[in-house]
Amino acid sequence: MNKIYIVEEINRLDKFISVELNESRNQIESLIKKGFVKVNEKIQKRPGIKLKINAKVEIDFEAIEEEKKQLQKTKENVDFDVEIIYEDDDILVVNKPYNLTVHGAPSVKDATLVDWLKSKNFSLSTISGDERHGIVHRIDKGTSGVMVIAKNNESHVHLSKQLEAKSMGRYYLALVDMPLKEHVVIQNEIGRNPNNRLQMKVLTSGRFAKSAFAKLALSKDETSELISCKLFTGRTHQIRVHLNSINRHIIGDNLYGFKGELNKIKRFYLHAYNLYLIHPKTNKKMNFTASIADDMKAFLNKNFNMEKTNEQLNETNIINLFDSFS
Repeated sequence: MNKIYIVEEINRLDKFISVELNESRNQIESLIKKGFVKVNEKIQKRPGIKLKINAKVEIDFEAIEEEKKQLQKTKENVDFDVEIIYEDDDILVVNKPYNLTVHGAPSVKDATLVDWLKSKNFSLSTISGDERHGIVHRIDKGTSGVMVIAKNNESHVHLSKQLEAKSMGRYYLALVDMPLKEHVVIQNEIGRNPNNRLQMKVLTSGRFAKSAFAKLALSKDETSELISCKLFTGRTHQIRVHLNSINRHIIGDNLYGFKGELNKIKRFYLHAYNLYLIHPKTNKKMNFTASIADDMKAFLNKNFNMEKTNEQLNETNIINLFDSFS
């Protein structure tokens, strides 16, 4: 069943329908882009188009019902929660749990971060397509930590430009199975491992990658170390590959050479700790820190002198540390 609405004042198409139907703009944008809305009897797929007074907007309600059914299925599959660090009208900053995939793909069967965002009815940017609503940058399924989500397309564009210009970035924490000799910057090309398609590898035929690693704290027995990592490029598995190239492995990362007790460690200890960016609307410099997950925190408490370690975990200390050598 289709229903027709007459526009009484100048408005954006997505905003107009969102108000009329009392639905999130994210859902409305999806309906528009899928061709379920007509303006003056012509299918209109641009959510931001300006509507003139007396314009005729026709909506396919059968499509809306189908979308609602799909959303309900998503909600039923989302049996987890995600910590919100910060939210306003333009951005959402979250602490992604480990073992949670950011967005869907043919090989992904479980609910994703994007599924969670949609289930909570957040307004999300649509530039990256249905499976990646709101996603400006990502982190691996097994990595926990801070991510920024774009709530509208204008913010998405602004944040994407920051990524390219390196005015937005993250500092990571990692627990490694052997201490670094010193702070180190690694610049090696990374490509797909021809002998193992699950792995990336340092290859001369790969793409340029640059990482910096800083020593933070030694374990009590001095066999492992907490380090911080800063990326200057964004290659797949970059931190893990560059550490492996100097015979260091993140604890729990058996894909890249960790040989410890995997029955006790269920995942690799890599955490996106701190995010810096410029707010897309106010142009204010902002900084966000994501709390460390309980399992990684328990490992630190058991194996490290936490009084000294917590001093090193100060965000300002980490930023100044990298400024001194990278």
